[in-house]
Amino acid sequence: MGDEAMIGEDDDSDIRRAIEAILMVSVDPVAPNLLAQLMEMPTKKVEAICSSLADGYEAEGRGFVLLRVGGGYRFQSHPAQAEWVERFVLEGQHSRLTSAALETLAIVAYKQPISRNQVSAIRGVDVDTVIRTLQQRGYIEVVATDPGPGNALMFGTSQGFLESMGIDQVSDLPSLGDFVPGPELVEALERGLLAEPDVVELEAEAEAEVGGEPECGSDTEVPVDDRT
Repeated sequence: MGDEAMIGEDDDSDIRRAIEAILMVSVDPVAPNLLAQLMEMPTKKVEAICSSLADGYEAEGRGFVLLRVGGGYRFQSHPAQAEWVERFVLEGQHSRLTSAALETLAIVAYKQPISRNQVSAIRGVDVDTVIRTLQQRGYIEVVATDPGPGNALMFGTSQGFLESMGIDQVSDLPSLGDFVPGPELVEALERGLLAEPDVVELEAEAEAEVGGEPECGSDTEVPVDDRT
């Protein structure tokens, strides 16, 4: 009898770990009947195990909870840790975007819908990896298909992008004209860029003049005016 009880406990332990693993990799809530099919056991048994897991996490003071939402089970952060999670979402995630990702995201935002090849042409580098990263982060998504040859996928910004930027629609993005320098600054920059070629040209003319004068002791004949 003792051996049978031990075997039952071991089986429950394996099932508990299996359920945890499934819920850990699932994005959406997992229905108890699906878990029951996978575990090959009654749905009520699965629900009892999930309830026991949830109680155990709460008793241990974990930073996450196991909840039944939308007809299924899923892990999510503990409500008591909302402040830290919010700080991570608002600060940590944004800081992890590379400059390449930000440049690509800006191109998609202002030129959408746009294909991957068009983005690569603008940036001058391959953007496949960056595009995948932005898709995984939920900032861009496929919004259309190019009717031309190849039927290229056309990308645009997502609802998540609008929420992260704090805007209602793409037209609320700042105008690109706000980032273009004024005519006075452009003129000053042009003068600065043109100054260097002038200096180089003057130096070249000076060297030519010096090089054209005869050196003392050289065999170069100096013409003499016979009238003196």
